[in-house]
Amino acid sequence: MSQEVCSLKAQLEEKEREIAALKNRLTQLEKSHALSRELHYKVIPLTPLQAKSTLSNEDIMRYSRQLLLPELGVQGQLNLSKTSVLIVGCGGLGCPLAQYLAAAGIGRLGLLDYDEVELSNLHRQVLHGEENQGQAKALSAASAVRRLNSTVECIPYHLQLSSQNALQLIQQYDIVADCSDNVPTRYLVNDACVLSGKPLVSASALRMEGQLTVYNYRGGPCYRCLYPVPPPPETVTNCSDGGVLGVVPGIMGCFQALEVLKIASGHDSSCGQQLVIFDAQGARFRSIKLRPKQAACKVCGENPSVTQLVDYESFCGTAATDKCCKLNLLSRDQRITVQDYKSVIDKAEPHLLLDVRPLVEVEICHLPFSLNIPLSSLEERKTEHLRLLQKRISQLKQQMAGDCRPPVYVICKLGNDSQKAVQVLEKMSGSDVDRITVKDICGGLMAWAKSIEPTFPQY
Repeated sequence: MSQEVCSLKAQLEEKEREIAALKNRLTQLEKSHALSRELHYKVIPLTPLQAKSTLSNEDIMRYSRQLLLPELGVQGQLNLSKTSVLIVGCGGLGCPLAQYLAAAGIGRLGLLDYDEVELSNLHRQVLHGEENQGQAKALSAASAVRRLNSTVECIPYHLQLSSQNALQLIQQYDIVADCSDNVPTRYLVNDACVLSGKPLVSASALRMEGQLTVYNYRGGPCYRCLYPVPPPPETVTNCSDGGVLGVVPGIMGCFQALEVLKIASGHDSSCGQQLVIFDAQGARFRSIKLRPKQAACKVCGENPSVTQLVDYESFCGTAATDKCCKLNLLSRDQRITVQDYKSVIDKAEPHLLLDVRPLVEVEICHLPFSLNIPLSSLEERKTEHLRLLQKRISQLKQQMAGDCRPPVYVICKLGNDSQKAVQVLEKMSGSDVDRITVKDICGGLMAWAKSIEPTFPQY
């Protein structure tokens, strides 16, 4: 009887914890829905900022440490208070940028982001907290900025910048900061800034490196002057794919804030014709002088052909998102679903599972029965890895009856590199390795985690 009582008490305590968690979640949702009324889901006309002629006593106290700088002074502070800045992207770059612009007393901040806060954002997107998960990033960032400096006007835009709204929005701001993480948005923001005559402070961060340039500023080049043709989509790596140490975008976002404040206060930016590169591994900055504004540039040149915004996703051949784009390199019969692969395992069918992710990702998580040979090693035909692959294929052939081709299933994180690996292996089949039947597992390990094994780590 005592065991039954203990069991019932334990069940009751578990239910009480579940109820408490549900109540907490309900409170967060109600708060989020109430705050969401502040969000702007479309571009609205803004009234001009009211220019201050003097600083209040509160202003003097708040900004006293920077007012003491001869490079800023009272007039520089007044200039900041009448300047508006649009931040495109409230992520790893946009968070520290918004934080320091607000702290310095910029007049108006437009905070634009179409995404919502996720747990994987928090190591670098420092304006958001655990309690903001599921909330619009623009709203979360605006709330944090207001807590820091309530005198700054914050306008959160929960929308995706597009050819239809970019000009109308950018024309209402004095300076634009590009904190996006995809190529179509970079071209869109650049072209809209050129057509609107606005300076563009642009930065990027990936892995252990950051870059910054100021475009379209005092006769300097624009983004298209330097990159007239977008890179092939398969050559572009983002944070979801390549990773980033959180402090790196933090440093570059602060650097963006520095250049915005210099321009807004009436001083010249030193990055108008320079690419500044930050090497976090070596703790070094270096500058590369950029070529000047190009007379043949299609948007800012002498005879521009781009006189209105275009379809930038078509122009770049990829979606305007920082999420990993899904490639479709193989035919349907060259791929199987994770459900189909689970059936192969359940039936104990002889096969080889080849994981083609880099070792650093395999150390995060992997299926215990997989063989890891990175895609780069297959592409470079590294001898030691080819020998290992051949050995495993030979062992597999011995398990199979008849003269069947051993089945090899290839997996990666999301199903992109695995498709490339299938193409490489098909070319090898019969030459570098025995003839095999090779197929890609659609969606990779993240599809496995979502559909087959919910406890499998996602990253």
